[in-house]
Parts: sequence; structure tokens; C-alpha cells
Amino acid sequence: MAKKKIIIIGGGAAGFFCAANLDESKYDVLILEQNSDVLQKVKISGGGRCNVSHACFDPRELVGFYPRGNKELLSVFHKFQPGDTMDWFETRGVALKIEDDSRIFPESNSSQTIIDAMTKEVSRKKFEVKTQAVVSAIEKTGEKFMVKSGAGDFTADYLIYCTGSSPKSLKLIQTLGHKIVEPVPSLFTFNIKNETLKDLMGTSFPHAEVSIPALKAEESGPMLITHWGLSGPAILKISAWKARELAAVKYQFEIFVNFLGISRVEALYMLKDYRLQNPKKTIGASKIFNITTRFWHRILWLSMVNLDKNISTLTTKEVESIITNLCENGMKVSGKSTYKDEFVTAGGVNLKEINFRNMSSKVVDGLYVAGEVLNIDAVTGGFNFQACWSEAWLMAQDLNA
Repeated sequence: MAKKKIIIIGGGAAGFFCAANLDESKYDVLILEQNSDVLQKVKISGGGRCNVSHACFDPRELVGFYPRGNKELLSVFHKFQPGDTMDWFETRGVALKIEDDSRIFPESNSSQTIIDAMTKEVSRKKFEVKTQAVVSAIEKTGEKFMVKSGAGDFTADYLIYCTGSSPKSLKLIQTLGHKIVEPVPSLFTFNIKNETLKDLMGTSFPHAEVSIPALKAEESGPMLITHWGLSGPAILKISAWKARELAAVKYQFEIFVNFLGISRVEALYMLKDYRLQNPKKTIGASKIFNITTRFWHRILWLSMVNLDKNISTLTTKEVESIITNLCENGMKVSGKSTYKDEFVTAGGVNLKEINFRNMSSKVVDGLYVAGEVLNIDAVTGGFNFQACWSEAWLMAQDLNA
């Protein structure tokens, strides 16, 4: 029996993982990657350590981290979830570890370990990889796919489309008849010019709360002051869940920040209790909350309270002002910045056009679609990669059957 031909467009996480799981006795596989290197996003993920997945092993809980695609991914994760990802890499000699925040990384702390595991598998199967192969056109003629690229023209029996969410790649799949949900940025940080944050970049808060009243949105988690404004999981979560709404208001909105992550009443109690215990201390030297001294002094400056003032002589108005600046600090957001190099979008191929039993297209026979080209995205923490591994595995199983 002559082997069937598969072309995988996109040498990223989904494309390579699918190839690594395909049966080389049945298929000749060609991966076309437009960049000079494959798996570029894997390389930079997690600051070069590669956040492979997340230690959440219940599919019903896992889908809660996906603002778009959560219903569709439930059946996918029932077949291949983070535990299976760990098994796959560990059986290929990659030791993994679960960190305190449940993110999964290779023990080596190097994304190259993950890249090597997949490229070795693809190479062992003698599959071909062509880089700098920009695809310019795809046609379906009868049972065959015709793919035109900078590296030549190729035909295939099956086409696997895992290009990521660039506008050009979305246009290309549109020519095959798929509908596209207009993409907008998903994971991003907030640009804020506010005296509360000025010159305090690098200051972090372990348990902050943020809310956007106009969108009835609230999130909590660690938060960080950056050169541009605010970042960290609390900000990234709200940016992901409200990606479309924030795009609609052109990233101009008001946010309220609770730097302490505790209620106003609790903060007030802590301050008053500390004052009772330490009546002779100056307010500037008082260590009441889990924040840096620099940030505490900024809050006091905003509240117009002299650092040398004795804590026992604080007025009710001054106390209220301190608590408001700590727990209900309103700021204007004017724009966004990409989170590190991990550009993620909400939008892509309409999910109604995909069969999530095997990731095949309902529009074009022989076409499979996975990864960020779909209208699926997740919060930060290894979830976007997990969707890629799971979808890719399903495609390979279907083709191998």
C-alpha cells in the first residue's frame, strides 16, 4: 500500500505535536513553517523555560480557564488532558515539575528540552520539515489538496492547518470556505499613567483585586507595577475574559484596584488595631500591610499624610483616605501592551465549523484545524499549550485509526 500524504501548515506546538503522534507506516508527512525556525512560541514561552501545561486534571475544572472554547474543549480534555501531556513527554525522557502555582515546566528549566523531544520524534519518523516556506494558496481539487508555497508546490491527501492567528493565515483558511470570528488581542497588560504607580516599576502585590465596573468584571491574583502600568495574573485574567469588550471601548476605561486583596473593613480594622498596639510610632515607619515601604510611602503621600506624623494622631479623614487609596484606587487605563512576547488573540475559525471529536473541518473533507487559528484562547499559565497538545493528539488518533 502506498503511503498517504499529509501536509501540516504551521510548525508550532499543535503542528509538531500532531506530526510526532502520526503513524509513519501509513503517512508521508511534510511540515511547512513560514519562519526560519520551528516551534518559536514554545522557545520563548515562560521566559524561555516553556510553561508546558497546568496541573489541573479535571476536564470540567480545566475548561474554566478558557474564555473562548470552554464548551467545545470539554470533550477534548476528556480524551487528552494535562496528565496525558506529562506522560507523553516523560516517556520520551523529559522530566517535568509542577511549581507552587500549578504551572508545569521541564526540570531542565529550558524550552529546548521540549523542542528536542518533539523534533526528535518527527525526525525519527523521517517526516520532512521545510522552513521559510510561506504558503500563498491552498486549493482542493477532487480528493487532493494543492498547496503553493515559497518552498515549492505540493499535493496531499490530508491537510492539517495549525498556523496561529495571523491575519494572513486566517484569510487563507477563509478561501477554503471557513468563517472567521474577527481576532482581537487577548492577553495584555494595561497602560496607566497614575501617580500611584509612578517610578515604582517592579513593585509586586501577592493578592490584588481588580475590577472594571463598566463591564461588571472582577479578577484577583498577583499583580505587578511595570514601566507602562499594571501587569501580572490579575490583569491578564481580566484582559482575557473581557478581550472583546475592551477592544470595543478601544482600551479606554476606568479600573479600580485593591492592592491588599482584603476588604475595606478588614484593612481599617488592621490599621486601627496596629495603632492601638503601637501608639508611639510614626505612620511612615509603621509596617501594617504586606506592601513595600516605598509603596506605603506613596500611599501616604497620595493621602496627604506626613510620614513623621504620630500614628495615634491620624484623623478619621486621613485614615479613610489611606484605606481608599489602598483598597479602592480608581485609575484611567489608556491603551494596552503585549504581555512579554506571548501574543494571544481571541478570534479565529468559527468553532461551529469544527468537529471536536477529531478536530476535522465540517466545511472541507480531509482538512483538520487546531491551535490558535481557532477561536479558542486561555488565560496565562500553560493552558494555551494544553489546548494545542490535546487538539493535535485527537487529530493524530483520528488519522491513525
